[in-house]
Amino acid sequence: MTQPTKAAAEDGRFRAILHHVATGAVLSEREAEDAFGLIMDGGVPEVQIAGFLMALRARGESPDELLGAVKAVRSRMRALHEPPADAIDVCGTGGDGHGTLNVSTTVSFVLAALGVPVAKHGNRALSSKAGASDVLAALGVPLKEDIAVLGADLRERNLAFMAAPLHHPAMRHAAGVRRALGVRTLFNFIGPLVNPACVRRQLVGVSDAGWLGAMVDVLEKLGSVRVWAVCGEIPGVAQKWIDEITLAGPTHVEALEDGKRYRLLLEPEMAGLQSAPISAIAGGGPEENAAALEALLQGAHGPYRDTVLFNAACALHVAGKGRLLDEDGAVRPAVLRELVAMAASAIDGGGAAAALQKARDTA
Repeated sequence: MTQPTKAAAEDGRFRAILHHVATGAVLSEREAEDAFGLIMDGGVPEVQIAGFLMALRARGESPDELLGAVKAVRSRMRALHEPPADAIDVCGTGGDGHGTLNVSTTVSFVLAALGVPVAKHGNRALSSKAGASDVLAALGVPLKEDIAVLGADLRERNLAFMAAPLHHPAMRHAAGVRRALGVRTLFNFIGPLVNPACVRRQLVGVSDAGWLGAMVDVLEKLGSVRVWAVCGEIPGVAQKWIDEITLAGPTHVEALEDGKRYRLLLEPEMAGLQSAPISAIAGGGPEENAAALEALLQGAHGPYRDTVLFNAACALHVAGKGRLLDEDGAVRPAVLRELVAMAASAIDGGGAAAALQKARDTA
């Protein structure tokens, strides 16, 4: 009897998983790892990938499915060797539909100026107008491929920009589908959880508050020591969530600190900042967003700067540069304002702009 080829066997496995999902069934962690592994290995046609991703979204993806997918991607990534133990990532899921200016990329320059090693993971726009890699290209920041050079940048300049396609080449098998769909899929949630430096500290922006707990669960299981998963709430709009700490309304936080979990609510006033509508930081294409970022680092004031300061202040806490929570897990507004002032000093003193210039230097 003729044995099926490896390709035929893998096709049969994925079809079985796809049929399972199409019935509304939830995949186990192992089944999800198998399904995403098959996608990453290039053996699944794009039409099946699209059907799979949309079936998951229509039913609602589970935390076990996310964990399995993350394990599949991590096992295939090009990782940095021996990154600093205190390195941090500030990265959002994207997919919130608001098209704002690039906040986490700007925060990276602020943190680097303050001595925090930032292993910034990002991508080109797949479900937004301008992703981190698009804006960095517009700023003249080269995206380096050499793992050793990236490691040196992280240790010596406190900043390494890691473009997802260079570290997750297997993700190319889903990139076309994601771009064609143009909507949030499980891959958006996977992105911040597969940092190539395997950082153990992260400020993660999440585009749906219902996913805050799952994001922290996965990172905790993968060894993270301090995580803030954040999701801003924008009252009065159809798409009310945004994947960053916002001035437009309250920000919901699920925090992991020293093995303990906390749920927090942040308001701009706690940081000494004024509220502002989300339209105040509306972005455009890469060139427009890059110009706004550079203007901010050169001293421009306004809601964009304040949003960056708010996010940077919380990232400083995640990086261990301040003790923002009291013994009961409540936010200390006075400390939050001190951290905002620290972030502002990095901009006003020219340190953040210098970090950008160093990143432009290819030497």
